[in-house]
Amino acid sequence: MVGDQQAALDFYGGLFGWQAEVGPPEQAGYSVCRLAGQPVAGIMGAINADGTPMDPVPPAAWTTYFATEDAAAAVAAGGAAGGQTVVETMDVMDLGKMAVLADPTGAVFGVWEPGTFPGAGVVNEDNAVIWNELATTDTKAAAAYYEAVVPVTGRPSEIPGVTGYTELVVNGRAVAGVMGLDQHPTGTPPHWMTYFHVDDVDRVQAAAKQAGGRVLAPAFEMPVGRMAVLADPQGAVFAVIRSVEDPQEPDPA
Repeated sequence: MVGDQQAALDFYGGLFGWQAEVGPPEQAGYSVCRLAGQPVAGIMGAINADGTPMDPVPPAAWTTYFATEDAAAAVAAGGAAGGQTVVETMDVMDLGKMAVLADPTGAVFGVWEPGTFPGAGVVNEDNAVIWNELATTDTKAAAAYYEAVVPVTGRPSEIPGVTGYTELVVNGRAVAGVMGLDQHPTGTPPHWMTYFHVDDVDRVQAAAKQAGGRVLAPAFEMPVGRMAVLADPQGAVFAVIRSVEDPQEPDPA
């Protein structure tokens, strides 16, 4: 979600090669970004459900969404597990149902119950989402919360050389990670961050800066690959990574 939707479409289209345009009024202008014809991400302006601009405009941010078979049940489970409901369960035409929640540490995320629209059609490929990561004040409590709300299971990381990191697993495959806030600047609130896979981290970092973005953590090596943390011109933070292993398509189940 951003204040200037067209500017965001231009930035990410130039950075990742996504194709998108401002959506129809009945969808509040929501844009489905596509890569090779398949949905890869969504960008929307700061618009209320009735079509009026949000006032004040919230900070630009990417939101991680978890698929669920029952959005209303996820909302109820989130409340029972000590979290908060930011946006109650709502129908999005026949596309599906959504809700926005906050875990007990304050990190915001969404849940999506698919209707005619299942969600991302391209993942784990260049210029598409490959990972989502939660930075939080209490990793153990956060992992327990997500296990109660969405169909994930927490386990200690199996990444060589990485300690104190929890993986969230679906059908035996790690899909997200949970880490402490100790590696972030003092005062950073708990949050989710989206990772996009790219073929050349340094090139994308330079392109983002050239297009008006900021480099928050310059490209560096880590056990799983080379990555950088960036912010778009409106302040939305995201990461790009070149994995040491070739990304693989997950089991559709």
